[in-house]
Amino acid sequence: MKSNPNWQTARIAALRDVTPTVREFIITPAAGSAERWAPGAHLMVQVNVAGQPQTRSYSLVGLPEDAAGYRIAVKCLMDGHGGSRAMWQLAVGDSIEVSAPQNHFPLAYLAPATLLVAGGIGITPMVSMAHALVKRGLPVKLLYAARSTAELAFAEALRSLLGDALVTCVSEQGEVLDLGRAIDELPLGAQVYVCGPSRLLDAVRRRWLDAGRAEPSLRFETFGSGGQLPPAGFDVAVPRHQTELHVAPDQSLIEVLEAAGIEVMNDCRRGECGLCALDVLALDGEIDHRDVFLSAHEKQENKRICVCVSRVVGRITLDTAWREEVVS
Repeated sequence: MKSNPNWQTARIAALRDVTPTVREFIITPAAGSAERWAPGAHLMVQVNVAGQPQTRSYSLVGLPEDAAGYRIAVKCLMDGHGGSRAMWQLAVGDSIEVSAPQNHFPLAYLAPATLLVAGGIGITPMVSMAHALVKRGLPVKLLYAARSTAELAFAEALRSLLGDALVTCVSEQGEVLDLGRAIDELPLGAQVYVCGPSRLLDAVRRRWLDAGRAEPSLRFETFGSGGQLPPAGFDVAVPRHQTELHVAPDQSLIEVLEAAGIEVMNDCRRGECGLCALDVLALDGEIDHRDVFLSAHEKQENKRICVCVSRVVGRITLDTAWREEVVS
């Protein structure tokens, strides 16, 4: 689903730290009022990262009828690409460009039961989904994993809403989500929604398919942070553009390509849509595939890479879709 944002000027109306690393923002349009949105929707914002304008997407939290404005929550990632740090530098009253709500993760209401699975900041779209399902009297269970108890954002409000239907898991305490049991307990025709690192999605997908469940009933949103290797700098060559580039640990490959004037088709920038996938001509090292678009077989082949989220240890040579015009 292609994003087609209508940008508008807004202001930061309120800030609240939900956990030591998660800050909630209430954003109100400078003109008019916030548009209604459906559970699973996100807001695109324009931030300044190292002097360059960048676009980031954040799930809308809470209820669509929240008259206060758009509510998002941003986890500050010190080893990220700088977008969250730029957001955390904003103060009440600051102006910011935002899109109208977009939704690539819509919630369906026809299933006999719904399982929500969240990892870390992936809890944000689940808040509105849980509220919407409870409001309609539909069966829902939420599995929520975080590194520490302090990082269980919105857990208190969700406990009041869901009671025992909220199951939390804290990895620092050695706890592990029992995905198999949760899936086995679901009735036929149930659906599952997952938001979190790609490793969590992979684990749910394996359990879901092993249980003989229908793959279309598995719906997900990821934020491309499930790499197997820590982010490090790497080199990239693009022979068609006669270009040699270096990607720093806090930069994404697509940002470096775009800064060099190399256009790359893209949309989600979360490793989901596959529009940014480029052909790999040569690899001296290892690709850390962080997308959920390429199949396991394609990732093993290392013939393509989703440049919005995936990284490299070493050096990679890429091809692009650009072709020089030939005038006859």
